[in-house]
Amino acid sequence: MSASEEDNTSVYKEANNLLKSFVAHNPAAEYAFDGERDTQVSEICRKGASPKDCITLQMNSRDLFKAMQDLGFFCSVPIDPERTHINCKPMPK
Repeated sequence: MSASEEDNTSVYKEANNLLKSFVAHNPAAEYAFDGERDTQVSEICRKGASPKDCITLQMNSRDLFKAMQDLGFFCSVPIDPERTHINCKPMPK
């Protein structure tokens, strides 16, 4: 594994740990995230939080989608193709 690949793996693991910690504060909440296409940065927010409760992760939206599913959330895109955010709801246990 090259140094660059090791750095990417380390950054992904760090982002995944940060995501797990963020979700653990309120695992019953709904979340929404968005990220620019073809970038490695996404913002995820806890819906309904006041003030706005968000974190920025060094993770592309595809990986964030998968990570949220791995944490037990059902994630979906809006019907409106102009909207790019993704909503995630906790699945019943």
